[in-house]
Amino acid sequence: MGLTPRVAGLLLVPPLMWASNALVGRVLADSVPPLLLNALRWWTALLLLLPLGWGALASAARRAELRQRWRPLALLGLLGVGAYNALQYLALHTSTPINVTLIAASSPLWMLLVGALWYREPVRAAQAMGAALSMAGVLTVLVRGDLAGLMAIRLVPGDLWMLLAALSWALYSWQLAKPPPLLAGGRRPAWTWSEFLLVQTLFGLVWASAGAGIEVALGAALPTLSLSLLAALLFLAIGPSVLAYRCWGLGVVAVGPAVAGFFSNLTPLFAALLSALWLGQPPQPYHGVAFALIVAGIAVSNRR
Repeated sequence: MGLTPRVAGLLLVPPLMWASNALVGRVLADSVPPLLLNALRWWTALLLLLPLGWGALASAARRAELRQRWRPLALLGLLGVGAYNALQYLALHTSTPINVTLIAASSPLWMLLVGALWYREPVRAAQAMGAALSMAGVLTVLVRGDLAGLMAIRLVPGDLWMLLAALSWALYSWQLAKPPPLLAGGRRPAWTWSEFLLVQTLFGLVWASAGAGIEVALGAALPTLSLSLLAALLFLAIGPSVLAYRCWGLGVVAVGPAVAGFFSNLTPLFAALLSALWLGQPPQPYHGVAFALIVAGIAVSNRR
């Protein structure tokens, strides 16, 4: 399947949800420790997924399927649930939502690099050109349309954490597109999308909960329970977790990680627009320029 309007629509959902996730994560950064926030988010998502994906655990035979595949599932859970989101929330303690999403938008480059090094996937000229156009759009947002702003860019610890998160997401996406033998072809259990996401969440929560436990043991303060915190966790569980992961999985299977990765470049643009709406500031002309460059990169990368 190519990049049809339906697939493009699916791949637009994750960057919008990820931009929202960055904003909510930044708002909660001063009140909820990052690793604990990641664990709370996925425990909430687990409660939503259990009635949908219970079939994966419903019988001894289905549970045996999980035990036989625990190694590749543990890796998927680490990359997609335990590491990526925890690193992003950690980054938001010292970096801004726009910076974090801008660095996350380097995912296409990581996708191409991981594909070339680990999976022997050749990088096509169109993909390289698409990456250049998309990154030009990212830089346009970063410097607010002023090239002189390039000299003012400074990396903080959160930016480095986010680089690790982008690498983690690239590895996760390739694991979906090129799964190990026990999760590929006829050897893959007949999981529905909700069952597969539930399985990933279960294994990922082992990592996420361990990280949160260590964080609390080292002295991190527990958050105060409130309606606003519960509402934020519910949003993070429904939007950036269940909905975004479902749409991303469908998109990656349809067009592959390299092409799907270009859609992640829309995340900083959405973050800038949402931040502007949050602060009551209208979008600027450079947002339109960035959007055109990013969309051009997506179109060029999909050319054969």
